[in-house]
Amino acid sequence: MKWVKARALVETPIILDIEASGFGSGSYPIEIGVAMPDGQLYVWLVKPHEDWTHWQDSAEQIHGISREQLQRDGQPLREVADELNELLAGKTVFSDGWGVDRGWLALLFHDAGVLQGFKLDAIYGLLDEDELEQWGTNREKVLAITGFIPHRAGTDALIIQKTYLYTIDSEIDLLNGPAPV
Repeated sequence: MKWVKARALVETPIILDIEASGFGSGSYPIEIGVAMPDGQLYVWLVKPHEDWTHWQDSAEQIHGISREQLQRDGQPLREVADELNELLAGKTVFSDGWGVDRGWLALLFHDAGVLQGFKLDAIYGLLDEDELEQWGTNREKVLAITGFIPHRAGTDALIIQKTYLYTIDSEIDLLNGPAPV
């Protein structure tokens, strides 16, 4: 007998994604995107703290955000931290890069002098083994169907959210909802 898992109500998770100055030690958050369950999308460019000097050109080639753009258009750390806390107060937020995103968020909040008022968890904890195995394939399907181009925090948050929803219900309308920023 084959068991079929049923979910009576699919809850859309809040997704957070971060683009960073590089890939390793010394890197820091430069863009944060949050996709909310109601379809709202929030994106912050982060003006680097004066002590944040690490930069990898290879990372810039992927996300397309320059240091000059951050200096010109980025918001101060305190402002970003306060706005994240206001938006996400007391909530659990999910990421597909929990290991690195957690550290970048901690750095942002620490250097802003603000306590983080929400919890960050791994999106993969919401999935069973079969769903985990389908994640990569489903992400590619989401990209093909939506036409989203990855590697900006807002767009990536939407991609993660839609991949999650598609993974637990392949009948979901992926073209409905916000456009990437």
